[in-house]
Amino acid sequence: MKVVLFCGGYGMRMREFSEDIPKPMVPIGTRPVLWHLMRYYAHFGHNDFIICLGYKGEAIKDYFLGYREEVSNDFVLSEGGRRVELLGEDIADWRITFVDTGLAASVGERLLAVRPHLEGEEEFLANYADGLSDVHLPDLIAHAHENDSIATFVCVKPGQTFHVVRFGEDDAIAGLDEASATDLWINGGFFVLRREIFEHLHEGEELVVEAFQRLAKLRRLTGFRHEGFWAGMDTFKDRARLDELSTHGGARWKVWERSCDR
Repeated sequence: MKVVLFCGGYGMRMREFSEDIPKPMVPIGTRPVLWHLMRYYAHFGHNDFIICLGYKGEAIKDYFLGYREEVSNDFVLSEGGRRVELLGEDIADWRITFVDTGLAASVGERLLAVRPHLEGEEEFLANYADGLSDVHLPDLIAHAHENDSIATFVCVKPGQTFHVVRFGEDDAIAGLDEASATDLWINGGFFVLRREIFEHLHEGEELVVEAFQRLAKLRRLTGFRHEGFWAGMDTFKDRARLDELSTHGGARWKVWERSCDR
């Protein structure tokens, strides 16, 4: 299946990087978060990518046009540096289509913009390109098939703790109670979509706001509950955590480094 990656957003909460590069190019270890996500999909055999470009899309193009395999692979250097023999490769079998989908377009508008590149595809995968997970992709796809859904997405628990405010008289704070979001499920940004999605998504609309609401009423929208690893990358703190996991172990999204893909 082809994989559509929405890479056009501004990433305003990542100001430390967003003035120079788009959020999908923020580095996690030696590679950008976009690479980690693509490596995840390629591990499960899905290596035909459509990248929806927008804000600073040229940075993504330049990265892959000048891609250096030796950065993340062992190699042998000889002849005084004139010859490099790679002992492993990452993207040799990847096919990447780069499409400018507009600077301020929504996810729904970006999906409509790449529709011509999905001709002949009965279903495809899609991702927000700003989060990582160890969700077992074949199980997600099987779940979509079992439920005959037009759209299926991974549901995750945010894992955050909130301080719930209790008011007294005259807006005085009577107390602060710590509460977790253990019963809350959110959209994790990993999608399986059938071609019929385009029958429910109209020009100028957002994928989740309008199209998914229509599918929910038709009972053709399904959630796949994942209680394993998932981490969004919305802030500099999120990025620092992922970078720490990538550098010092615990990067559970790196399914390609395991002997078993579960």
